Amino acid sequence: MRLALESDPNINLIRSYGSGVITIGTTQIMRPCVVTVRSLLLEWTATSIPELTEAQLEPLLATNASIVILGAGQTQEFPNAAVRKFCRVKGIALESMNLGAACRTYNILASEERAVVAALFP
Repeated sequence: MRLALESDPNINLIRSYGSGVITIGTTQIMRPCVVTVRSLLLEWTATSIPELTEAQLEPLLATNASIVILGAGQTQEFPNAAVRKFCRVKGIALESMNLGAACRTYNILASEERAVVAALFP
């Protein structure tokens, strides 16, 4: 699905997603990635939301975001209890959504220049 928003061209926005590809700005991504308003991490070792580890969350937490969005597939997947507790203890809001909802939610929060990071699994 194509997403189109008018906003600051310096903000990383998700332009489209689907068929195993996410487009952020002009970059097409076909592997798990981490995106913030100002950065894009393409070399990330995570493979899925249920298998996410605390160590794999470190690049997300290093962004100092207060909201972490996890997005994958067409149905909602959840991280394991250890990951949920890890974020709760650190005071991080952790939200897990299907890929479309995650992309749309990230774009809204990023456009508002909120402290958000999205971990996306195309």
